[in-house]
Amino acid sequence: MSLRIEVDGQKVRRARHAAELVTGEVQEFIGRHTTVSIERTVARFFGIDGVDGDGVPLPNIVTENVRAAGQLGCGVALSIARAMDYHDLSAQEVAEAVSRRAIDLGKVPARRDAQARQLAAHLAAAAAKHVRERRAERETLLRQLPPGPPPLLYVIVATGNIHEDTVQAQAAARQGADIIAVIRSTGQSLLDYVPYGQVSGGFGGTYATQEHFRIMRAALDEVSREIGRYVRLVNYCSGLCMPEIAAMGALERLDVMLNDAMYGVLFRDINMKRTFIDQFFSRVINAYAGIVINTGEDNYMTTADPVRHGHTVMASQFINEQFAVRCGLEDWQIGLGHVFAMDPAQPGGLLLDLAQAALTRAVFPGCTLKYMPQTRHKNGDIFQSYAIDALHDLVGVVTGQDVILLGMLTEAIHTPFMQDRFLALEGARYVMTTAGGLGDELDVRPGGKVAARAAEVLDGAVEMLEHVARAGLMRAIEEGMFAGIRRSRDGGKGLEGVVERAPDYFNPLMDVMLATNHAGRSGAAQGGARP
Repeated sequence: MSLRIEVDGQKVRRARHAAELVTGEVQEFIGRHTTVSIERTVARFFGIDGVDGDGVPLPNIVTENVRAAGQLGCGVALSIARAMDYHDLSAQEVAEAVSRRAIDLGKVPARRDAQARQLAAHLAAAAAKHVRERRAERETLLRQLPPGPPPLLYVIVATGNIHEDTVQAQAAARQGADIIAVIRSTGQSLLDYVPYGQVSGGFGGTYATQEHFRIMRAALDEVSREIGRYVRLVNYCSGLCMPEIAAMGALERLDVMLNDAMYGVLFRDINMKRTFIDQFFSRVINAYAGIVINTGEDNYMTTADPVRHGHTVMASQFINEQFAVRCGLEDWQIGLGHVFAMDPAQPGGLLLDLAQAALTRAVFPGCTLKYMPQTRHKNGDIFQSYAIDALHDLVGVVTGQDVILLGMLTEAIHTPFMQDRFLALEGARYVMTTAGGLGDELDVRPGGKVAARAAEVLDGAVEMLEHVARAGLMRAIEEGMFAGIRRSRDGGKGLEGVVERAPDYFNPLMDVMLATNHAGRSGAAQGGARP
């Protein structure tokens, strides 16, 4: 039940059509290219893991060996399978031999490529089967340990040490959290490799590694059984290793991945071409694994004025939605982000925030909406922060948000203590209890401030999307249309990792996952059950 707001259906259709055109042009570019991170992901799914004596990840070593031979445009799948077949080795043994320079993948004879392709397809099928099994585990646990009703309460842990993170995460779950996000170490998104094993010393967060994913998933499973409620795990699927992080999350049964099509471009200066290509395969994997993605439009309001630029959030949501659809994500897996953004000194600011939240709910009724708290205008006044957070929670409840990320009263002072998190959860539960059903009792007055603001935001989003459709998304980013940040299509980090596909490019994992995703999305559109 939520506050209902009337929207102009024709304008929504115009916006969605424009977003479809915008993403269609980019998709043509995506389809002609691969990246080093996509090919490293294939290597990981084939069973290649670990590091050499110098700490270099074996997926990187294999990918660079194929690239040095000028064969990366064909994909690594065939090169790995060809060496496995010729030398009678496992994929891991091939990688270890390449690291010792005992095998050069560019010099393996291509006499039995038909058999090698069959072997690669078999490896892809086995990897896909394992991901399906992990997805089935989640669905079983959700039936056995059903979560509470929405909105689900989302909190963050960020200590830099995975073992301390597990202590804090379990404490938060016992205090009432439904979703735990492990903040990633500052700067990891700029690393063009994934750290291996247990890595301490993270700054502002904990390094995202597959071993850390496994440790935290086990800790949350333990506390979920203790409290009788499944607790979801979140990490960051962004940066120069988007597909690899998605693969690790799929293998270790994460539930939610922060996975935005443009966040890395705008806020980390990662090359847009690299990002668009990588986000596609990362979302294909997330869709196949039953993972919900979260987009990052809330970040726009940290650099742009929310009153004048609120429409840019909705325009980006339409674009993220269409990119997600192209990967086969079902609507419930598309978690669109937005934010309680107004300056506390803004007269009538609560009405403006209420309008945008209600509009987002109305425009994306099947998506999993994630409502973010105020951070930009907080200061050291913890009492004001607590009041701001209570209003944020109230708007989230009244407008039927699916997920509410809780603000902390010490947001502008330090990384939250466990007691800060407890107070945030206690306050949110109070609002959920006392304001339950309020949205269903309220009407938006036609011609009033809420209705007028919602119409203004939707009009602005339509106008912006139609401009972007004419100009092209890359040019629009160069013009600074999103978050007021300009990026060059050939600038930023990671462009050297983009490779044009050869006519015989081969990625059996993408083929099997994408076909299954689109079949599942088609079934959901015809009335299939939502997990």
